Amino acid sequence: MENQLKKKKAAVLATNGFEQSEFEQPVEVLKKEGMAIDIISLKSGTIKGWKDKNWGDEFKVDKSIDAAISTDYDLLVLPGGVINSDSLRVNELAVKFVRDFFEQGKPIAAICHAPWILIETGKLKGKRVTSYKTLKTDLINAGADWKDEEVVVDNGLITSRSPKDLPAFCKKMIEETKEGIHA
Repeated sequence: MENQLKKKKAAVLATNGFEQSEFEQPVEVLKKEGMAIDIISLKSGTIKGWKDKNWGDEFKVDKSIDAAISTDYDLLVLPGGVINSDSLRVNELAVKFVRDFFEQGKPIAAICHAPWILIETGKLKGKRVTSYKTLKTDLINAGADWKDEEVVVDNGLITSRSPKDLPAFCKKMIEETKEGIHA
């Protein structure tokens, strides 16, 4: 059977302070599936991860958020990290980019602190989600149905709690991307 993901493209939206494992593992899994990937950030150049309670490695940015067009992608990946997620959720272009994926019915994979940006889209009312435990009240207040589970899927929205949930998160991310648009 031909690999369904070879013709698909993922956007990984992150900025400085992303949780490095939550960035690297999904990217590695998507590359193994043959997907093209663009690293999108608030500005061009490089972004630096957060690893083992300190600054991690630098990664090249493929596109700045002002040049990224959601219709070019089949999947949006949002790695966590407190600094990263807090920076993205106050950027209007980043929030619009994420909202566009919701409106287009495309899969969104958000882990750990990344659901913070989902709140800003105004699209969580009635959605089943999980996140790092400190976001529970924020997500409930945004109208989401928060669950303490390793991975929660709701109509193409894939969420997980922390790096320990990455295997389940990545597996569901691939499944939902193969399913495509979620009406």
